[in-house]
Amino acid sequence: MRQAIAIGFAVIASISVHAQLSFDGAAYEAVAVSPAASTGLEKVYVVNNAQGMSISYSTGAAVKWSRFGANGAAYAEELGTATSIELSADDCGYIAETEGRAHYYWVVNYANHHLTINSVTPSAEQADCMRTQLDIDGSGDRITYYTINGRPEELSREIELSYNTLVYDADAAVYQQQETKVEIGYIRPVVAVDAPLCDTRFTVSGDRFLKVWNMPLSVESPMYATSAVAAETSAQQERREVDNEQRVDAAELGGSAPCDIEFTAVVTDAAVFHEWQFALNPEFDPIDDRYTENVVNYTFRNQGTTYVRFFAADESGRCEFTGPVYQVVIGESSLLCPNAFTPESSPGVNDEWKVSYKSIVSFECHIFNRWGTEMFSFTDPSVGWDGKYKGKYVPAGTYFYVIKARGADGRDYKLSGDINIIKSKSINQTDTTE
Repeated sequence: MRQAIAIGFAVIASISVHAQLSFDGAAYEAVAVSPAASTGLEKVYVVNNAQGMSISYSTGAAVKWSRFGANGAAYAEELGTATSIELSADDCGYIAETEGRAHYYWVVNYANHHLTINSVTPSAEQADCMRTQLDIDGSGDRITYYTINGRPEELSREIELSYNTLVYDADAAVYQQQETKVEIGYIRPVVAVDAPLCDTRFTVSGDRFLKVWNMPLSVESPMYATSAVAAETSAQQERREVDNEQRVDAAELGGSAPCDIEFTAVVTDAAVFHEWQFALNPEFDPIDDRYTENVVNYTFRNQGTTYVRFFAADESGRCEFTGPVYQVVIGESSLLCPNAFTPESSPGVNDEWKVSYKSIVSFECHIFNRWGTEMFSFTDPSVGWDGKYKGKYVPAGTYFYVIKARGADGRDYKLSGDINIIKSKSINQTDTTE
């Protein structure tokens, strides 16, 4: 007999996958599941109650029947040739041989695996803040079937555990409530899931077979108060489009001071305590500044590297969130002054006198003619002198600047020098500066 079964298995690849079993005497339809081809089984069937039921081959013809268990098809028990046979009360496999081919099936008697769900309760003892444990009072054992080689496989009951949590909506920049569903293969006393980020109830329902038979079970837990904390953070730097400011391309955040950055955090429901932390040490020991607002606009004025992160915790302080670290690098200062420019002569080209600067946090510049009359003054290093005095271009010649400034690195600048205005001879010049 074992040899005959082995021969039947050798041709399994050529069997008709459309052949099925028919079930007689069933109060509810048999649920057919298609297993992986590697199992050697054409179908796994689940019947509500095998008592008083019989099976026949879909063609209605008499076939040679055998039955096997956990040892596999090689140890099958011959049942004889018939159009139908009585179902066993035990879960077992069946072989239907016809026209020289063997067809393999496994039949599960659901009466051996009744599902009951009495209650679902969030556990008082949580493993950690990222996982929530649920105590499930009920029964619904693991359903196992065996391949033709005797390998055990689990047939998932597809019990559904559902609850609400928060999911970040990047477009709206808010957390939105969303239902989460988790599939459970079978009932276990304790089930752990990702901790919800909002207060919610847990619902356990199923299983897949009871749903087909219109007898689903569903049990809801008491309201669960969340303690898990999460946040989404961002850092947005205000970029200056200034042609005379020296660029520092290496730093993602920072560069030339003063540097304005807006730090934003969006937190979940349980985040009662929260703060932005600023430190000069990457280990945040010590923390130099703290801001409890979720949105912080900060101006970096000092050379060096500052580390910024967001921290949040629940009311008890047990559940915490620490966000990514933002590294802001402010470069050393620099201030260079040109000695000539050509207003009027070439519009758009060297027609303003501007300093070249980087990380200048304090600035004051005065420009005089040779008689000591102040032509122009300004306190923003990005500003330039267009060569005008009282709305009119000044004559070509030599003018003088005096600058007092301070860099982000603490360096003091006291600069003075001459400015040569060069103009085309074709331009009529009238001295209006005396």
